[in-house]
Amino acid sequence: MKLLALNGSARKDGNTAILLNTVLDVARAAGVETELIQFGGTIIEPCKACWACGGKKNCVHQNDSFHDVFEKVVAADGLLLGSPVYSANVSANMQAFLKRAAVVADMNPGLLTHKAGAAVAAARRGGALNAIDTMNHFFLNHEMFVAGSTYWNMVYGQLPGDVNQDAEGLANMKNLGQNLVFLLKLLEKAK
Repeated sequence: MKLLALNGSARKDGNTAILLNTVLDVARAAGVETELIQFGGTIIEPCKACWACGGKKNCVHQNDSFHDVFEKVVAADGLLLGSPVYSANVSANMQAFLKRAAVVADMNPGLLTHKAGAAVAAARRGGALNAIDTMNHFFLNHEMFVAGSTYWNMVYGQLPGDVNQDAEGLANMKNLGQNLVFLLKLLEKAK
């Protein structure tokens, strides 16, 4: 089993990466292969609405990292998305990735069907539920199964490392990791 995590933050190894790695640590301990891709320092271009991806199973435009990342998404059994909150929603790179991936998946039905998904958000104060909702809608609109936890998958912190002070939020990330592993194992058995 492979779990791919995408960090939509403009900052590598910041608060969002801490959340993702907390979940990934639980998955690795359970024997799940993991990979973290960080969008920081890159730009994901928005969808051009050219519809050329139909039958190609990926975006035909290759002037950014989207093509390579989406190949890994399709190959993975589970997808963990993370974003900091920007204007009460996901980051621009995460939004661009989700929209482009949605069009490719819509034009190529079944690409993401029956994969596991989970989303996490790092927030200074508010907007985390909107960000999580945006990422969860991507999963739900592409026939993926969403793992949840004991509370919303958000942790509070502004400056890099601040999320380490939110003990309840980090405990929730560990629980999310356990639930995501459980879901991945169920889906693997069902194959």
